[in-house]
Amino acid sequence: MSLVKPSHDRRTFLKHSLGAAAAVVSSAVVPAAFAQGSSRVLRIGNQKGYLTLLKARGTLEKRLAPLNVSVSWTEFAAGPVQLEALNVGSIDFGDVGEAPPIFAQAAGAPLAYVAATVTRPQSEAVLVPPQSAIRTVKDLKGKRVAFNKGSNVHYFLVKLLRQHGLRYSDVNPVFLAPADARAAFERASIDAWVIWDPFFAAAEKSLGARLIADASGVVGNRAFYFSSQPYAAKNPDVIRILIEELDKIDRWGKQNKDQLASELAQLWGLPKPVVDVVVGRQQFGTEPITRAILAEQQQIADTFLDLGLLPKHIDVSKAAPPNLA
Repeated sequence: MSLVKPSHDRRTFLKHSLGAAAAVVSSAVVPAAFAQGSSRVLRIGNQKGYLTLLKARGTLEKRLAPLNVSVSWTEFAAGPVQLEALNVGSIDFGDVGEAPPIFAQAAGAPLAYVAATVTRPQSEAVLVPPQSAIRTVKDLKGKRVAFNKGSNVHYFLVKLLRQHGLRYSDVNPVFLAPADARAAFERASIDAWVIWDPFFAAAEKSLGARLIADASGVVGNRAFYFSSQPYAAKNPDVIRILIEELDKIDRWGKQNKDQLASELAQLWGLPKPVVDVVVGRQQFGTEPITRAILAEQQQIADTFLDLGLLPKHIDVSKAAPPNLA
C-alpha cells in the first residue's frame, strides 16, 4: 500500500503549514519588516538531495523575490553539521534524517521541525556478504555488526533485534561511518552492515551484498525539514513557500523517476543503475509535522537515552513547529 498521502491531504498541508495562510492574509500579523518592504534573508543549508535540486531550478528565488526575500545556500556533507550551523545561527533551514535532530535538541539547538517525508522503511537495511552463513536476524547473535553510531540505523538495529527476541547486547557493535564500514565489509572484517541508501544500493549492485532485513514493519525512517524556532515563528510565509517548492520536486520525482535518478546520480557521483535502485524503492510525499510524528521521534530519543547516547532526557515536543495544533 502506498504511503503517499492523497492529494487533498497535501493541499490541506500546504495551505495550513505553519499557520502561513493566516499570517499572509492578515496584515496585522505580518512582521513589521515585511510590511515596510524591508528585505529578509533565507539561509539554507543543503545536502546533496532535493534541496540541491531546488537550488538548481531557481524556482524558490523567483517565488520569494516579490516578498523581498533573498536566498543564500551553503552545502554540508551531513545532517549533524547542518544542525550545528543552525545552533550557532549560521543557517535558517535544512534537511536531515531522524537521529541528528535528537542530538541537536539535546545540545540546546533552537530546533523546529517544519515538515517530514513519508516513511521510507525500504531504504535502510541489514546486509551481509553474498557467501555469509547468516540467513536471519536471529543469526546476528554474537556477530560483528557495523553501523554509524547514533544514526537512524542504530535505532533501526535496536528495534529489529527486539522484534526478533534479541537484545542489543546480543551483537557486537562496530561503530563505523559508511565509507569505513564498506571497506570493512569488503575485507570481511565485519559480519553484517546496517546501512541506508544510496550506500545500501551501491553495496547490493557492486558487492553483491545480500539483504537480511529492511526496516519495513520495524521503523519509519523519515527525513525532516527543519528551521529554528525564532525563524519559523517570524517567517511563516517563507517556510510555507519553501515546503511548497520542495513538495513540487517530490511530486515531479514520483512521475519522472528516470530523470530524477539521472540528476541524483550526477550529484552523488554514483552510477545511474545504483541510483535507479534507490529511486525505485523510495516512497514519495511530504507531510506536515503532527503529534504522532513527534511521538515517533520521542521513541528514538528515549531509546538513545537508554543506550547512554544522550546526556539527558529531551522532550521532542519542544521542537514542534510554532503552529502545531
